[in-house]
Amino acid sequence: MIEVDPDHFEELVGYALDMIPDELAKMIANVVVLIEDDSPPDSPTLLGLYRGIPLTERGSATYSGFLPDSITIYRRPILSICHSYEQVIRQVRITVAHEVGHYFGIEEDRLHDLGYG
Repeated sequence: MIEVDPDHFEELVGYALDMIPDELAKMIANVVVLIEDDSPPDSPTLLGLYRGIPLTERGSATYSGFLPDSITIYRRPILSICHSYEQVIRQVRITVAHEVGHYFGIEEDRLHDLGYG
């Protein structure tokens, strides 16, 4: 397993978020991005997780007063599947795009079809 310290890993996640096209980034609201070392014990290979109400399920009249959605990126599971620093960069980008895709209401199968799975 390659090692990337937590602070640098956080920078990589920030760079991946910066790569989201401006027209999509402007649509993202009420979302917090978290980085944790480990995924939940019941899902040890999980690389990222979106929790919230996707945009496609929000109604303007009914969506207010909710806590922020969250995207969590799991550092050690990503590092465990990478053999080079370049792979870490690529996997972080894929994982961030995947979870942001869920925010926009894109289903798992479609994300895989698009190369973000």
